[in-house]
Amino acid sequence: MQIISSKDNELIKHIKKLKDKKYRDQNNEYIIEGIKIVGEAIQEKAKIKQIIICEDCEKAENISKELMYEIAKYQCIYVTNKIFKIISEVQAPQGILAVIGKNNEDKKINYEEEIIVALDDVQDPGNLGTILRTVDSIGATQILVSKGTADVYNPKVVRSTMGAIFRIKIIECEDLAETLKDVKENGFKVVVSSLQTENSVYDIKYKKKAVVIGNEANGVEQHIQKMADEKIKIPMLGKTESLNASVATGIILYEYVRQKLNTKM
Repeated sequence: MQIISSKDNELIKHIKKLKDKKYRDQNNEYIIEGIKIVGEAIQEKAKIKQIIICEDCEKAENISKELMYEIAKYQCIYVTNKIFKIISEVQAPQGILAVIGKNNEDKKINYEEEIIVALDDVQDPGNLGTILRTVDSIGATQILVSKGTADVYNPKVVRSTMGAIFRIKIIECEDLAETLKDVKENGFKVVVSSLQTENSVYDIKYKKKAVVIGNEANGVEQHIQKMADEKIKIPMLGKTESLNASVATGIILYEYVRQKLNTKM
C-alpha cells in the first residue's frame, strides 16, 4: 500500500488548489470531508474521483468495516497525518475526504415540480447550505442560483448541506431575471418577499410558484421585484424586523408543505 508523505505530490497539490473557487470551476470538482458525507456520496452515487484516507489518524479508525468495503471500490489513496492536516478544511478531521465531480451538466429546469426556489445573491455559506438542506427536505430536487450567489461548492456550504448537495440539481443562472422569465413562460408565478405588501406567507397558494430568496442585506433585486406576480412578507409579533435568509426560506417552504399535506387529508 502506497502512502503519500510529500506535500509536493501532484494529487496533494491538486486537492489543496481545490480550496479555490476558480480552480474548482476550471476542474469541475470539489471536496467533501467526513465519514458521514463520504458515506452519503457513495450511497447517492456521486461522481467520486478519489477517496483520501489518513493512514495514522485516530478518528479514521471510526470508519466502519461496511463503509471501508464500499470505499475499496473506488480509487483510494492513503496519506500521512501531516499531509492530511495540510489538505483538511476542519479543525478536528475525521481522517477521510473525497474529490467529487460536479453534477451540473444538466441545466434544464424540471417544470414538473410544484415549487422552485431561486436564490438572488445569497452570500452567507451557512445560509446557502441550510437552504439546500431545506429544499431537499421538502422533496424538491433543484435550485436556481444567481451569478452573485456564494459558491455552492465552497467547503463550508458543502458541509452544511449534510449530503443534500448530492440530491439537489444546482442550476447556475448567468442572468436570474432572464431565467425567471422562462420560468413564468412555463406556467409558474414568481413570488418575492417584500415589505410593500399586505400578503403574508400564509395568504397565497404555493402550487406552481417560483420563490425568490434575496440577499441577506438588500433583499431581492428591484428589477426582479418588479417582475414578481405576488409579494409576501413574514408576519412578526416582536420587534425584530427581519429574519435570517435560511430561516425565512424554511418558513415559506413549510407553508407549502402544510398546504400540500392538507390537500391529501
